[in-house]
Formats: sequence, C-alpha cells, structure tokens
Amino acid sequence: MSSMNSDSVQDTKQGLYSNAQSAANTIQNHPATQSVKDTLGNGPIADHVNDQHAKTTSEFHNLADSRTTPEQSTATGQPLTHYHSFFYNLLSWENPRATTLSFVSIVLFIFAARYLPALRWSFKTLWMVLGITASAEIAGKLVLSQGLTSSFRPKKYYTIPREALEASLEDTEQLINFFVIEFQRILFAENVVHTVAGFVAALLSYWLIKVVPFWGLSLIAVSCIYMGPLIYMANKELIDHHLKNASEVANAQANQLKDLAGHHTARAHGVVKSYAGDYTAKAQEYIGNPRGRSTSPEVNSSKSMSNAPVKSEPGSGLSDSDFPHAPKQEPTSGVTSHQEQYENSQFGGQAEPAY
Repeated sequence: MSSMNSDSVQDTKQGLYSNAQSAANTIQNHPATQSVKDTLGNGPIADHVNDQHAKTTSEFHNLADSRTTPEQSTATGQPLTHYHSFFYNLLSWENPRATTLSFVSIVLFIFAARYLPALRWSFKTLWMVLGITASAEIAGKLVLSQGLTSSFRPKKYYTIPREALEASLEDTEQLINFFVIEFQRILFAENVVHTVAGFVAALLSYWLIKVVPFWGLSLIAVSCIYMGPLIYMANKELIDHHLKNASEVANAQANQLKDLAGHHTARAHGVVKSYAGDYTAKAQEYIGNPRGRSTSPEVNSSKSMSNAPVKSEPGSGLSDSDFPHAPKQEPTSGVTSHQEQYENSQFGGQAEPAY
C-alpha cells in the first residue's frame, strides 16, 4: 500500500513538472515572444545594456582586486589593512559605476529601514512558510500516507564550508581593525587635517542630533563621505589654492605670535632680573658686606653707646634714707591719723632704724 502511494506521489510530481515545462516551451516558442526577444536582444538598447553591464562587472572586479595591504604604514610602524586600499579605491571614484551603485544601495537601505517594516515582514514570511510546509506535510500524511514536505527533503542538508567561515572571519577582523586603526590615527593627530575634520563632524553631529532623526543624520553622513571626495576632485586646483593660502596665513600668524611671545618673555625676564638685583643689593646692605664692613652691627652700636657721654638724670644724688619707709602691716581699725598708725606700728613710736 505504501509503495502504491509513493508511486502515485512520484507520478503527480512528474506530471506537474511536465506540464510546467510544456507551458514554458509554448511561451518561449510563440512568435510574439520571439519578436520581442529579437528586438530587445539585437537592438541598440540591448547593446548599450550589455556594454554597461560588462563595464560595471569589470569595475566590481577591480574593486574586489584592490583589497591588498598597502605599503604605507602608520606612525607607529604598524601595517594597514587591505580595507584601507579598498575604501580608498571606492571613495576616490576610480570605479564610478561601482561607487555609484554602492552609494545608491546604502541610501535605499536607509530609506527602507526608515519606512519599510522589514522586521515585521520577515516574521510574516517566516510564519507563512512554516505554516505551508507543516500543512503540506500533515495533509500528505492524511491523504497519501506520506508527507509532501518530507518528499522534497534533500539527501544532505546544506552546510557552510569551514574555508568560507575562516575567510569571512578574517575579513571581519580586517574590517574591525580598519575602523579601530583609523579612529586612533584621528584621535592622536597623525594627520591634523583629518583630526580637524573629525572634530567638525563630531561637533555638527552633536548639534544636529537634537533636531535631526538618526536616519536623517545617517543619510547626511553617507552623502558627505561619498560626495566630499567627488567635489574635491572636481575642484582640486581651486581647493588646493585656497588651502595653501590658508596654510600660509596660519603659519604667518603662528610666527608672529611666537615672536611676540619671545619678546614679552625676554622683557619679563629682564624685569625679573632687575628686581632680583635690587633685592640682592638691599639684602647685602642689611646683612653687611664681609669685605669692607663689620660682620656684627650690634658690636658697632655697643661701641658707640660706650663712647657716648653719660648724662646725669635729675634727682640722681638722693639716697634711700631721704624717702619714708612703706608700712609693713595692715592699718589698725579705728585709727584715722597717720601719726596714730605710726605709733601703733612695730616701731612703737621709736625712731626708725638706720639702714
């Protein structure tokens, strides 16, 4: 029974394939189809399309072959990646068709990510495919006792070769290192023009992100990256002339500032030197010159004081007996006069002892 069902499934598949092939042959051999094919395949439009296709294919081959490690190295002596040559060839418009197609592809991708629900469509496609395959398998087992989906199963599932994975990982490593190296070269001013350009781009992005959405900022960045080199090459002589003039003006201003700074530095040095000389002379005056003056001003002052005449003070001829003695005990209560206090003192009214 199972063999009969399998034979019927094979016959059904063969019949469908034969019908589709006969329909395709009928359409292909129809006179109208042959006329359109001759018109499009042998006319000037076809020749132009074939010529452009051949040139575009050749440019893409040239772009792929340009991925070689350049001889130039970084300021630290490290070799560059092959993506340096690739992006230089791409952005220098040496292959205009390939560069134009890559620019248009990126712009379309940005608009598609902005306006098309690609993630939602992906999930929708996934559940529809899985639903169809599951329904076909279940219906085949119920009707034909053999699943339709499993009958189309390949003898061996597709796998990614190891060589392809290693090549992809190597390309990914080179691409990541390209961005890492270029960021460090810009950060550490290996080329000051590139550093200034990065500063201007970061500053403008900082202000534009406040009013421009991310997809708009991405579109502006991609347009500047692709169109900047093209505008420069189209006006190379004029731009180089203005850059040269700007460089000369900047160098002249730098030299002028350098001379002015040197002048002020020399002047300040002279002023400081004169002040230092003045303070040194004053310090030597206070300390004394060891060659021509005494080392101790106190000795000179003491000598001058000893040599000065002694003046007699008024009243210097009086003695201690000319002054009354101070009382040596507390006053007696009830005695008011000085005489009474003296009589009651330790002298007892006697004469004062002579000293």
